[in-house]
Amino acid sequence: MTRALLSPGTVHFVGAGPGDPELLTLKAHRLLRSADVVLHDDLVSAEIVALAAPHAQIVNVGKRCGEKKITQREINQRMIDSARARLDVVRLKSGDSGIFGRLAEEVDALDSASIPFEIVPGITAGVAAAASLGVSLTDRRSTSRVVITSAHHASALSDSAAADWRSAASENTTLIIYMPGQRLRELQRELLDAGLPPDLPAVVVSRVSTPHQLAWHTTLSALAEVPPLEAPSILLLGRTLARTAAIPSFEHTRAVSHALAPPGDLSY
Repeated sequence: MTRALLSPGTVHFVGAGPGDPELLTLKAHRLLRSADVVLHDDLVSAEIVALAAPHAQIVNVGKRCGEKKITQREINQRMIDSARARLDVVRLKSGDSGIFGRLAEEVDALDSASIPFEIVPGITAGVAAAASLGVSLTDRRSTSRVVITSAHHASALSDSAAADWRSAASENTTLIIYMPGQRLRELQRELLDAGLPPDLPAVVVSRVSTPHQLAWHTTLSALAEVPPLEAPSILLLGRTLARTAAIPSFEHTRAVSHALAPPGDLSY
């Protein structure tokens, strides 16, 4: 046998973006169309999964699959076994694989098993959310820094939460908080305690880039009053969001034009 026939397949970590198939990179699309195995997270949209090649084995390895729960160890082993069978694998993750996607753990497992891999970046939800709102995450006149963090991780900080927010948040920062869930009241208190101003613009965006996207436009002082939005959602805070202040809450913000609607109008 030649060395090529003995070589394992490659695992491609592909960022599927926030949900809109048109936000896939050309490389992501090509790899999906040629993969033998597609292991996808639960948050990857059905429209993107449907782009896989007809011959591909498609497996949902998401953590929110009810009876189909699967451990991280089992996901790692499935990638390794498939590659050792000389199959090309796409490990399809929502957004960008390197942003709260457990990429480091899976890369470590492949390294330990001597399995070749490639990381293909995708558009992360925070970037897509800002784009859908028609705003920039930075502005040389007011905002020189972007901080990406997770409300889930922040909650584990307990007594050090306020100190951590002080190091991450400031007036010249756009703050992107993934997985805020039901923690908006707690996050509001922590951010105010960290010194952020009550009038800081904030937007909670649900189901970014999909036809079902909704946004609630508010300020830090009223963040606790935001009603529950369908998961997944993301929270953005910062001065660059001031432009969205005239957009009514609960607006479908995935639109071609970002001209601001008059106050009180609900645009679809």
